[in-house]
Amino acid sequence: MASGDLRFDKKTREELWRVTAAEIERYFSHVDEGRVTPELVPEKVRAAVEACDFRSRMNPADAVQFLASGLSRYQTHTPHRRYFGLFNPSPASMGVAADALVAAFNPQLAAWSHSPLAIEIEAHLIRCFGEKFGYLRGGVDGTFTSGGAEANHTAVLTALTSVFPRFSSEGARALAGAPVMYCSSESHHSFQKAAMLCGLGRGAVRLIGTDSRYRIDTASLARAITADRKAGHQPFLAVATVGTTNAGVIDPLREVADIAARERIWFHADAAWGGAAALAPEMRGLLDGIELADSITFDAHKWLSVPMGAGLFLTRHGDILDRTFRVETAYMPREAKGLDVVDPHLHSMQWSRRFIGAKVFLALLAAGWEGYAAAVRHQAAMGRLLRRRLHENGWRVHNQTELPICCFTDPDGAGPHEIAMHVVASGEAWISTTVLGGLTALRACITNFATQESDIEALIVSLDAAREQVRRLAG
Repeated sequence: MASGDLRFDKKTREELWRVTAAEIERYFSHVDEGRVTPELVPEKVRAAVEACDFRSRMNPADAVQFLASGLSRYQTHTPHRRYFGLFNPSPASMGVAADALVAAFNPQLAAWSHSPLAIEIEAHLIRCFGEKFGYLRGGVDGTFTSGGAEANHTAVLTALTSVFPRFSSEGARALAGAPVMYCSSESHHSFQKAAMLCGLGRGAVRLIGTDSRYRIDTASLARAITADRKAGHQPFLAVATVGTTNAGVIDPLREVADIAARERIWFHADAAWGGAAALAPEMRGLLDGIELADSITFDAHKWLSVPMGAGLFLTRHGDILDRTFRVETAYMPREAKGLDVVDPHLHSMQWSRRFIGAKVFLALLAAGWEGYAAAVRHQAAMGRLLRRRLHENGWRVHNQTELPICCFTDPDGAGPHEIAMHVVASGEAWISTTVLGGLTALRACITNFATQESDIEALIVSLDAAREQVRRLAG
């Protein structure tokens, strides 16, 4: 290996690929055998990292083994079957392979002429997913994003551009009144970030209360819009969530769509997680009305189990992305000028970016729609089993959803935080707590296509043991 040769010689590369593949296979084969959670000792982690001072060179294969060993020891293992947490998946093998290929080929997706295959694959996927949500194939546009936060940010920008035509050139200062947008109090906080990043400020976000099932209260939504108009403000966006982060709740999509249409504002559906229900025919009805949305957020790195991050922004308005993001440059490639193609840098928030859609494409090629339908169906079944077993063991479940999230408490008052800490500290599983309507509850979500009935039973055993321990400590 010559000094300064960042590609290395063939022999070194072959050993590097062999060791990398072996470490990945070792992790996939054994991740479910160990703890879900790491030992949380900052000084140990820092000592391991700070030992790498970069003054001397490390053999490439040894460097890979160092990183793999460290990640195995110091990580909450989201690919573990007993990780019942946030929407972090166990990655599909084809997604891992795709990310490796993309890293090697390193396609640049700013201009069509530089990566025609990659860009057309992503365009094809956007049309396919748009159809799954009920958009007409010829009327779907969109872009891949780093994740749901960027997709939701894109939604805010497209809404501003659509409702206020002068916004792209003159910004919010061109508006006669303060622009305001509406989300459920259970919506994702990325909308508040988006409002800040768009220069509107968090005060532009109206958080609408929910009904007894934690769905957006549409009567309150309608009243808020009326009150804001009377106050001289300018409503421009209503958001419905398809599978809230807290409780997996789906807002009444058709009702929100009707209000948005009547008020002539943009209707966005944040289906980052719950949108995958569209892939299982028997669950598609849960998303009734999503086809009316002006735009949709969907994250393939959640329920479709591809490596992070792989978000999509979809829209039924073919010109809105161009109107929102087009800028003219003198330096970008022009080989495709005159062709019926789109340069992504004119079509999205990002400029230079990697081939995000590759992992979705390869995973779909291997599994097909039916393979993903089976995965969605299985996780929903595990959610129903968890809900039933919680009831049978004397826990109180507080959310109503057909998606695999359970929010629950001990009716006798054992503290949710204390129970969660006992479970997590044991290493047997990972769960969390959240707040629903002022109530602190435990939260367990099925995020792994490999989670089985035995894992649900193991979680129940851990929860019951933690509850008893917390009760004893409380006297």
